[in-house]
Amino acid sequence: MTELSLHILDIVKNSTKAGASVVEIEILESAAENYITITITDNGCGMDEDFLKQVTDPFKTTRTTRKVGMGLSLFKEAALLTGGSFDIKSQQGKGTVVTASFVRDSIDRQPLGDMASTLVTLVSGSEDTEFIYTHTFDGNSFEFSTVEVKNILGDVQITSPEILAWINGYIGEGLDEIYK
Repeated sequence: MTELSLHILDIVKNSTKAGASVVEIEILESAAENYITITITDNGCGMDEDFLKQVTDPFKTTRTTRKVGMGLSLFKEAALLTGGSFDIKSQQGKGTVVTASFVRDSIDRQPLGDMASTLVTLVSGSEDTEFIYTHTFDGNSFEFSTVEVKNILGDVQITSPEILAWINGYIGEGLDEIYK
């Protein structure tokens, strides 16, 4: 994967496949302190202790369609390559928390990528999942919540093309504001 947003997309898709009804994506960035931390928290089915110990092994997967699962191992490697860290915690029946920290100015750090399009893809593919996205850069924060949008929309589908286009623009503008 060439961008961190694609790693996020992959991990969150795993969350929705694991039955998560709520997925939180939090990105904390600091230019001054030279880090980016990405935390993905879900309330899906979680993993037992034995599986959790092996989950970053690309040949350990719950998939039945293929025998490899590269997502978590690639995300971990992307973080470690920058001198960062990776952690995963999970409790069966309660959910999973994945945290990857990156050295922001590392030559090996992948660009963050298009988070607005990533969120639109997630919302369009998992309409019933509640997504909460928080992004903080040097103390400036932006938050997006599908619950808030759905409350405003009433009977209008959040997955309608017009709403998805609005979400894309709204997130893009919010991120532009925090980076100023």
